[in-house]
Amino acid sequence: MEKLILLLCLASSIFCCFSSFAEQRGEVDGGGNGTVYVHVATELLDDVGVQVIIGPPKSTQADYVLVLGNHSRVPILSFSATSPSLSTARTPYFVRTTLNDSSEVGAIAAVVKSFGWRNVVPVYDDTDYGTGAIPYLIDALHAVDAAVPYRSIIVSTASDEQIEKELYRLMTMQTRVFIVHMLADLGSRLMRKAKEVGMMVEGYVWITTDGITNDLDLLEEKVLNSMHGTVGVRLYINRSDEGVRRFTKRFTERFAQGNPSVNISVQPHVFDFWAYDTAWAVAMAVERAAGAMRPRIRGSPSRSSASTDLAKLDVAIDGPRLLKAIHDTRFRGLCGEFLLVDGHVLVSAFEIVNVDGDHGGGQTVIGYWKPESGITRHPHTNKATELMPIVWPGGSTTVPKGWQIPTNGKKLQVIVPVTMGFKRFMNVERDPTKNSTSVTGFCIDVFDAVMKSLPYAVPYEYIPLQPRTASYIDDLVYQIYLKNYDALVGPITIVANRSQYVDFTLPYTESGVSMVVPLKKKPGNALIFLKPLSADLWISCIFFTFLTGFVVWLFEHRDNTGEFSGPLHRQLVVIFCFVCSTLVSSPERKLKNTASQIVVVFWAFVVLILVSSYTAMLSSMLTVQELHPTVSDVTELQAKGVYVGYRNGSFVADLLQKMNFDRHRLRNYSTVNQYADALSKGSDNGGVAAIFDEIPYLMFFLSKHCLDYTMVGPTHQTAGFGFVFQKGSPLVADVSRAILKVTQGDKMVEIKRKWFGDRPTCSSQRDNLSSTRLNFTNFWGLFLISGLVSITALAYFVYNNPDEAKEVMARIQQAILCHQRGKLDKESQSVTEPDQNGQAMALPSMNASRLFNWNPNPIHIPE
Repeated sequence: MEKLILLLCLASSIFCCFSSFAEQRGEVDGGGNGTVYVHVATELLDDVGVQVIIGPPKSTQADYVLVLGNHSRVPILSFSATSPSLSTARTPYFVRTTLNDSSEVGAIAAVVKSFGWRNVVPVYDDTDYGTGAIPYLIDALHAVDAAVPYRSIIVSTASDEQIEKELYRLMTMQTRVFIVHMLADLGSRLMRKAKEVGMMVEGYVWITTDGITNDLDLLEEKVLNSMHGTVGVRLYINRSDEGVRRFTKRFTERFAQGNPSVNISVQPHVFDFWAYDTAWAVAMAVERAAGAMRPRIRGSPSRSSASTDLAKLDVAIDGPRLLKAIHDTRFRGLCGEFLLVDGHVLVSAFEIVNVDGDHGGGQTVIGYWKPESGITRHPHTNKATELMPIVWPGGSTTVPKGWQIPTNGKKLQVIVPVTMGFKRFMNVERDPTKNSTSVTGFCIDVFDAVMKSLPYAVPYEYIPLQPRTASYIDDLVYQIYLKNYDALVGPITIVANRSQYVDFTLPYTESGVSMVVPLKKKPGNALIFLKPLSADLWISCIFFTFLTGFVVWLFEHRDNTGEFSGPLHRQLVVIFCFVCSTLVSSPERKLKNTASQIVVVFWAFVVLILVSSYTAMLSSMLTVQELHPTVSDVTELQAKGVYVGYRNGSFVADLLQKMNFDRHRLRNYSTVNQYADALSKGSDNGGVAAIFDEIPYLMFFLSKHCLDYTMVGPTHQTAGFGFVFQKGSPLVADVSRAILKVTQGDKMVEIKRKWFGDRPTCSSQRDNLSSTRLNFTNFWGLFLISGLVSITALAYFVYNNPDEAKEVMARIQQAILCHQRGKLDKESQSVTEPDQNGQAMALPSMNASRLFNWNPNPIHIPE
């Protein structure tokens, strides 16, 4: 094995010599496009007869060499060509033993997602290295809902002035999150210039890929100082591993021996680790396949040493077997588990570092990222966590919000529609004498309150725009989509088709579309006097009326024989009239017993409350229920084929056509007075039978005309009014949170009161009175008191007069039985008995009228 490694090192040295010679020829020839490397690779294949090539160092160089290796069936392994453009599908003999630049985009996107940044600007050079990974990076950012509003491309040969010019352009934009993907030489110049122009201060975010992060240990101190607060991503290598430490020690000693003039200790680069692992992988593969290696098939003999004709190259017969042996090689290397999948080595983890200048080397590991678990704080765990605290540019520990309105840029341009009606929502007035325009209204006050509640200042200005078409709101939304303006404020309803082009904030008004129709008188109802009380309350009143009457009769029929005596039918009439008279006036019959007087007093209190409530409810019903809507629902309008109205410029016109209304029977209006005039005329007289609009407009209309019109029918749900911003605007999330803060506080109440006042509640009262009836649950307490008093009086009577109570119960039962059998006559019948003189005498029979006409000993109750 050691001999094989020595041979590989010798072959690698030969290739490095040819690489150095190729670079010299490239400088002389002004090349650099890889043509020189093709000649060198050809010489290695033909003159040296190599079975494996390790290299070349750059992706642009490898692109030309891969063609030769693929034709000659010689595996070409690269530990430093990271461009995703190098494909093993097109060149199967290419083996990438380093990471693919596209493999780190997941780690970068995870960092962006963890802080909730919505817009990111990639900054990269125009080389294959710079441009190759950008499509993968943008896809990864889109997957975490981060947009890329701009791509900053810097020419690899750019001067400091050109770099500074591009940085100033970035400063005029809102986005403050930048991902730098370029090599360290150009990246260090970019960072120094960024600090000079003031872009390494609080509020900015700089994320570097491994092209710069891998070389942090090699950068000068002034470059690291200019990068203070940046976050970098690079491959994770366990520096505490025993094999890594031994390799690092040998590398440092060898470097010191070969470079005695260098006084600093140079640590191995990540590509040194990849090169070591690559050499081991080739050695292990060759050892397995060397026993049966066959000679190569010679190409055409008629060729020169400098020729690059593919047909003249030798072909390795055992190339496929050797390639398979390399693909099957698996071991624990310095960079972790060496495992090839589809010609690429798998990367287990990336480490995320923060250039803070406060720790050794000026960098601190703040976390790790693994494809299977995301961000973690330890490389050997799969538990997802957050990154450790980060020092951001300017020394701030507060997470930047990722965007800001540039102080040296323009204000936020907010367009507002110039409307004809409903000026309390939006009103634009121009003063020609002062050449100024004032914008006021409910929507403006809400927007101003929301912007003031933001945790940062956002300068903005209102730009009124005149309507040009009937669908002018959609036209204004389209202007935001075209990015001619930044935002749109006004009574703009959140609807699905608009949200495809712009971003809406959360709504700040109630939602829905309904219709307003006129009210007309309702025909009279002969039984309306029964409606104030529910059925259970009527039954309760009748029951307690007779209960009270029975108790009063029980106490009064003996002592008060003048008022409560006589035949049964007379006593029943007297009792009923007495109790019922308490409902309307004071009873005329005088009570003599104290117990009955107490019962009547409590019952009179109950009656007073009932009569008062009944009178109030009946009066309300007689007043309010005279009016009812002329139309009850939408289907009635469609069946009659009448004209209906809508607000000019509203999306409601499209909604009505979707509801199968004939567009020729739709009429648009702009003001509250036009609404009222059209509804008063009616469909047959040049007006409309109903007007459809959004609920905020209808509520405002009803606040002026609630006695004549009402809102009926089902509500078609919409999202309400919202503010409009450009797609992907970072303001949307913060403004939405501010809307919640304003609408849930007292500020919204003040704004509504300012523009709409305390709205009258006649419509709600009309609806409530028409549907509300008094029921037993409203008065059960009163009935309970009256019932307890009556029951107490009965118990007192039974306790003091048990015999009479039994007699009363017996007579009641006898009266009921006689009535059921039909044995009682209306006229009295006589029976004859001999008197003491032997003559017959007439005795009255015990008919129903006499059952209750007795006068036992009176009950004496203390007065």
